[in-house]
Amino acid sequence: MKNYKILGLMSGTSLDGLDLAYCHLEEVNEEWQFKIKNTKSVDYTQEMQLALKDSIHLSAEGLLELHNTYGSWLGEQAKNFIDEANLEVDYIASHGHTSHHRPELGLTFQMGSGQHLANASGENVICDFRTNDLALGGQGAPLVPIGDQLFFSAYDFCLNLGGIGNISFQLKNKRIAYDIGLANMILNYITRKINLDYDNGGEMAKAGKINSAMLIDLNNLRYYALPHPKSIGYEWFLEEVAPIVDRTKDKMENLLHTAIHHICEKVAQQIQINSKKDAQRVLVTGGGALNTFLIDVLKEKLGDRTAVVVPEPILIEFKEALVFALMGALRVERQINVLSSVTGARRDSSSGVIYLPN
Repeated sequence: MKNYKILGLMSGTSLDGLDLAYCHLEEVNEEWQFKIKNTKSVDYTQEMQLALKDSIHLSAEGLLELHNTYGSWLGEQAKNFIDEANLEVDYIASHGHTSHHRPELGLTFQMGSGQHLANASGENVICDFRTNDLALGGQGAPLVPIGDQLFFSAYDFCLNLGGIGNISFQLKNKRIAYDIGLANMILNYITRKINLDYDNGGEMAKAGKINSAMLIDLNNLRYYALPHPKSIGYEWFLEEVAPIVDRTKDKMENLLHTAIHHICEKVAQQIQINSKKDAQRVLVTGGGALNTFLIDVLKEKLGDRTAVVVPEPILIEFKEALVFALMGALRVERQINVLSSVTGARRDSSSGVIYLPN
């Protein structure tokens, strides 16, 4: 039996803040089990949020400077959390914050320097989980499906609705996963036009109506026709999606209502295309699981044969941080933590770089 106490850190494309999940992980008879023992979310200041959002436009020098300062900030947040809760930690496993993701060019970059994080926290750090997979010809994403396979295999589909919506499922003894497309990224982009971080529970969206022209434009985005493995980043959103929103002159409620119908249509299509049984269960996590109107629309589009399971809040909010804790443990054990069936790489890998504090 192997035991690890790992602090998982996750910052997603929705830019809502940093999630920290202190997890106890153990491998018993070659099966991994978990307990989320303690959690914390740290909201970004407006200054930090803007710096991360605009990092895609920085010079190489500016990007590396932010990479280092953000790494130190992550380390400070981790140290504060560890000290506040008096935690015993073997490793910190950090996803970082994705500034660039262009897998077709073999490029991805997650800000949050591992060495700065280790030095600021005083703990051993594992990060940079994506670049090895890109070096092996993969997309470097999505990464969470290893957790779906090892922790949540009782569900037919695992759906994560973060900034981007992605799905994971088993097909012919292989884990398949990919970014479906839009999720909270478009919703938050719309609400931030009126200086609102998000539409709480989807209440504004519920009051709206569908803008047919906008829905057609979103549904016709070229990405949806691509085969998997595939993944998207903020660049794609800025180039392909933001212009559709910006040129649609309509009420905020209608923009949000239309976006949610689009998101749910695309999710429902992928579940229905890949359904192998008369009845199935879909586990939904990520911030979108807290959007009541979105979940209601999704249930409507999926129909009675699909059970949409929204778990307890701690799993909704901290599943990704939990999975990065798992990926850290797998890296230490030199076990597979990135699946080529998901990313399209030449082989599975045990990815992540280990940094020791100085």
